[in-house]
Amino acid sequence: MAVDAVLLLSFGGPEGPEQVRPFLENVTRGRNIPAARLDAVAEHYHHFGGVSPINGINRALVEALRAELPSLPVYFGNRNWEPYVEDVVAQMAADGVRRAAVFPTSAWGGYSGCHQYAEDIARARQATGPGAPELVKLRQFFDHPLFVAMFAEAIAVAAESLPAELRAEARLVFTAHSIPVAADERYGPRLYSRQVAHATGLVAAAAGYTDYDQVWQSRSGPPQVPWLDPDVETHLAELAETGVRAVIVCPIGFLSDNIEVVWDLDSEVREQALAAGIAYARAATPNSDIRLARLVRGLVEELQGDLPAERATGGPVLGCGFGVDGAPCGSAHCIAEVS
Repeated sequence: MAVDAVLLLSFGGPEGPEQVRPFLENVTRGRNIPAARLDAVAEHYHHFGGVSPINGINRALVEALRAELPSLPVYFGNRNWEPYVEDVVAQMAADGVRRAAVFPTSAWGGYSGCHQYAEDIARARQATGPGAPELVKLRQFFDHPLFVAMFAEAIAVAAESLPAELRAEARLVFTAHSIPVAADERYGPRLYSRQVAHATGLVAAAAGYTDYDQVWQSRSGPPQVPWLDPDVETHLAELAETGVRAVIVCPIGFLSDNIEVVWDLDSEVREQALAAGIAYARAATPNSDIRLARLVRGLVEELQGDLPAERATGGPVLGCGFGVDGAPCGSAHCIAEVS
């Protein structure tokens, strides 16, 4: 399937204090989130001057993609903040783009990791009208060899930051964004959590670990609604009780150092660990690593050449069963391998 452009599609984030509250209102529109909760989350952003790292990271990734794909124009759009995807797709149409590959900054299936991006694509095309380019969402990539390699290397680098006498005994803890249990069942039996479990196994093995933990973070919503657990903070408290002296936390669920990484992990969880006397190291996310750009190039080449998906291990595949207007995302390429 030939494409004549690439669109990097992301979540978005504020780039100044005055943008924080409007951004959060965009994110939570229609969900009846109490104002006090928005105020509390806003403080996380104001701690960093009202600027989320995510847009800057994505702009750097766009430049890396342009170097990797010199024959294709690369565009950047967001769901929740400028540049809005609707405006970007309209510009693509004005530029004469007919069909573009879309790279969402999420490796996962499920609603928020995949289907919501398909909704963004459909909404942007509808807003643009009859001249809108065809937008083909690239497949999920949580088991891509480069995805595995980046996190495995990040774990090794994080381990080196710990006191030498504690490195060998440090507990490896993977974390990803929690979602409601009902949402995890929505598109197949535990689709998202199975993907995360599969990816943590691949990364742990590549990093040389046979024993590790996989937990969740950043849950929200009413406490009576079950979410995936255990929560990273609860788990860390349990590790402290068992005498663990060092941890390496790997945020495998995130492609970049967004606020939920730099606040939840680098601030709250780090402080909790240090207060408990636990040496703490956090593995880096890919951010704008050149290997992430090469991963995207590989996904585009798979799509254009109708090539088999490049995966870190063989095994069965599981289609998500949804995409733009009910079609599978990226045709045969939007498949997710799980064990």
